[in-house]
Amino acid sequence: MHKIEIPAFALERIEERRGRFHQFDALDPRRTAHIVVDLQNGFMAPGQVGEVPTAREIVPNVNAISRALRAAGGLVVYIQNTIDATTLADWSNNFAYFSTPERRARMEAAFTPGSIGHAIWDGLEVLPQDLKVLKRRFGAFVPGSSDLHEILQARGIDTVIITGTVTNVCCESTARDAMMMNYKVVFVADGNAAFTDAEHNATLSSMAILFADVMTTDEVVGRLGGAVAPSRAAE
Repeated sequence: MHKIEIPAFALERIEERRGRFHQFDALDPRRTAHIVVDLQNGFMAPGQVGEVPTAREIVPNVNAISRALRAAGGLVVYIQNTIDATTLADWSNNFAYFSTPERRARMEAAFTPGSIGHAIWDGLEVLPQDLKVLKRRFGAFVPGSSDLHEILQARGIDTVIITGTVTNVCCESTARDAMMMNYKVVFVADGNAAFTDAEHNATLSSMAILFADVMTTDEVVGRLGGAVAPSRAAE
């Protein structure tokens, strides 16, 4: 689990901007969706191209939040990083300039629908009422990435809880765009995973200052109506 440290400068800036760390004292579960970002075999399984070892450690916390939200009448959505013909054509610069040919080929093989890497990690508690949404960019809300925004709007969702991997890539991108689209955003400090503590904590600082209410799993569950499962506290 990441060692969470939000630096003093970030805490001081938060105090100056709004006078308190947390924005949201309560969450309306009926208008809240838990967005679980990219917790797929391609990022979770040992030896996979995108393996983030810490991502396996956050699974109990992710499941605890999903249980609490379902019990309170909210929505759980699993986002799946997807590389298909549409992704390659519409996001061509990413694949042309930010990966070696060898890595591009491995990423394509891992995240093509139907592949083992594309599948959701089997340690996650995925129930029949949960939704699965394909994502073709880092952020789930950017145009051309997915239909997540339309799905949430149709259900009256105004609040999103973000967990998943990688903290400073797809999770951060999704959270930033959600806030800019007028969602209330909760970013879970011990429910996201990056390659290093430094990258993880840099995102938490940015989130806390401007984009989201950064909470622990226990804080999220408490605001949803009480603890329903033990969580693994951040160390």
